[in-house]
Amino acid sequence: MTRRLALAVGSIGFAVLLAIPTPALGQSEGDGFLFHRPQGSFTLRMGLARPNAAGDPFTDFSRDLSLSKSSYLAFDLAGDLAFTITPRLDVVLSAGWAGSQSGSEERHWVDQDNQPIRQTTTLQRVPLTASLKFYLRSPGRSVGRFAWVPTSGVAPYIGAGGGVMFSRLHQWGNYVDPADTIIYSDVLASESWTGMVHAFAGVDLPLGPRLVASVEARYVYAKTPLGPDFKYFGNMDLSGLAVTVGVGVRF
Repeated sequence: MTRRLALAVGSIGFAVLLAIPTPALGQSEGDGFLFHRPQGSFTLRMGLARPNAAGDPFTDFSRDLSLSKSSYLAFDLAGDLAFTITPRLDVVLSAGWAGSQSGSEERHWVDQDNQPIRQTTTLQRVPLTASLKFYLRSPGRSVGRFAWVPTSGVAPYIGAGGGVMFSRLHQWGNYVDPADTIIYSDVLASESWTGMVHAFAGVDLPLGPRLVASVEARYVYAKTPLGPDFKYFGNMDLSGLAVTVGVGVRF
């Protein structure tokens, strides 16, 4: 349900950006140019994120439950607010959300009726970051003192930054106590904030003077302690790769 809701919200936002008519965005636009260099942009991105799911507690989940690394493949939604510093350098403030929900069952046990012993696991990550974004090719050029024209073709870029990440691991269902094989129900949850860093690369493709499409790959590195419900585990690795597509509006 969480993934379906996020997908619906993201799809609506994406459609809204695509539906913005270019003439309505600026009466100051000429034939394919602006009358000033853009001061920044807002981009809405969406795609897929895959945590590494290595180490605690994921190793135990894979051993005891029918979960694998692909179980944590998540819908990723993010927004970037960029401010132009130089023609090729932006400062970018970003917020995102990535979440997955997967059902599982005990690998080695069934109940007294020979039925699966089931659980549900959700993992959510919410990064808040600041980054520097450098264009390997200028996204546009000034013409005279007043006009600015977007570059034809793609404008590749790279970047890096850091910030904080909120994470929530939530698992509920039925389990087997290996000491006496008694089946019991439980709800386990861990929430935390932690520092993070990331690096990214992508390309921008102009759709007009103000609109721009983007494709981006971003790798995040973060680890966080787990709460009391998972006290027998160490830190949880939140690192992983995300690939997104987006639409941006220059301003």
